[in-house]
Amino acid sequence: MLRLTSDKFPVCEYRELKSKRSANISMNSSRTIWGYWVYSQCSLCVRSLLTVCRFYRYLWYLIRIAASLAYRSVPLPENPTYIAEEDVTIVVPTIDAGEEFKEAAHSWLVGKPKEILIITEEKMLGPLQELANAVDPDRIRVLTVPYANKRLQMSHGIKNTTTDIIVFADDDAIWPPTLLPYVLACFEDQKVGGVGTSQRVQPVGKSMTVWEVLAAFRLSIRNIEISASTHIDGGLPCLSGRTAAYRTVILKDPEFLHGFTHDFWLGKYQLNSGDDKFLTRWMVSHGWGTYVQCCKEAELLSTMKPNWRFLKQVLRWTRNTWRSDLRSLFMEGHVWTSHPYVAYTMVDKLINPFTLLAGPVLVALVVWKSTKPVDDGGYHLPWWNVIISYVVWLMATRTAKLLPHLWDRPQDIIHVPAFILFGYYFAVMKLYALFTLHETGWGTRAGIGDPTAATAAADKPSPAEEKFAPPTPAPRYPEAETYQQQPVELQTGYAR
Repeated sequence: MLRLTSDKFPVCEYRELKSKRSANISMNSSRTIWGYWVYSQCSLCVRSLLTVCRFYRYLWYLIRIAASLAYRSVPLPENPTYIAEEDVTIVVPTIDAGEEFKEAAHSWLVGKPKEILIITEEKMLGPLQELANAVDPDRIRVLTVPYANKRLQMSHGIKNTTTDIIVFADDDAIWPPTLLPYVLACFEDQKVGGVGTSQRVQPVGKSMTVWEVLAAFRLSIRNIEISASTHIDGGLPCLSGRTAAYRTVILKDPEFLHGFTHDFWLGKYQLNSGDDKFLTRWMVSHGWGTYVQCCKEAELLSTMKPNWRFLKQVLRWTRNTWRSDLRSLFMEGHVWTSHPYVAYTMVDKLINPFTLLAGPVLVALVVWKSTKPVDDGGYHLPWWNVIISYVVWLMATRTAKLLPHLWDRPQDIIHVPAFILFGYYFAVMKLYALFTLHETGWGTRAGIGDPTAATAAADKPSPAEEKFAPPTPAPRYPEAETYQQQPVELQTGYAR
């Protein structure tokens, strides 16, 4: 061993320096080991938490499937209380109905409703009256409102309805011939106030675009969800506005009409869309039951945007869902006691984007660790093995989730990768929608009126109401100019 004995490097100082260096190396090694242990434990906790979340979600999905299979639609009664020819008015708010309206209207008339009311803005009266005349001028009436506003149009239709049941329908909703009888069957239960149906996508062209297939996937999943929730606790998150029936007496309530046309988010952003969410919450908060007929006899067809504008539709629906679910869960609170399973599904939707995005973040972390040597804390699996395993897992689980749809349309299996990508895009969109709830525009239709102007129009009495308004009662006392009280002398003391 080399020994330094000069005055400049004495042996004792060298040994002290060597001892300190060894101590520093030992301390750094301890810190490195401690840091790696903490990191590995945190990583293990995150992986375990995500595993539990995935197990929990797929367990509930199996429960949902079982409940959907156990669900039964309401059969037709032998002696129905309600008959379409006498008790049903169909209200259709629209501003730009085209040729697809004729096909839809013919399908409605097969059910023999008493009347169909088309509610539009004044400048569209001519074109829609021509469409109505071409279909059935005797049973279709066209009414107008000053502004194109769906809630104003719906409230105008409610005021002009004279039957016991109102059915709201989109102008492109195509019904099977048996839809109305099966919907009316649910109203045999006098506690039921609103009824919905299952849905499928009707392609705009000869075949479905990828956007329409994505919409069809969503509707298939929704049909399972609403049938399961109806079977479990009798509720559902939303009676879809594409077609839904209600008892007229509920909707003619002045309190409902005022709240429906004066609906504000956070007290200052007036809402035009989200009418079906409002109607569903009103049923729950006022003690009315709901039901959904998920069967082929009541399954309607509806068109979707066949291009990228479908994403704008989804954004509007997502904002409406955020607003309505937050109100139901944390502002009104009735859903917790009346439909606890529906409340659970709402909470699940709130946290879903966070749990969904956690998956690719963790995979990216594992891939990064797989590129490092094992001695430096890396994983022994190659990065490509991790990615392939994750993609196979996604394909298998998402395909299994879509099996009810693929059973009827196996050719759509080629769009499963697009559905996976859409799922992650949708998670990001949900977060974006959460921070833009103040935006209340329609998004996919031009010419929608200003909600404030629409509210003013709704509050203004119609000419008929002004004409038959009761006269102002005479004042109880004479006018101030002609009535003077004589002065009274005040005295002090106790009253006897």
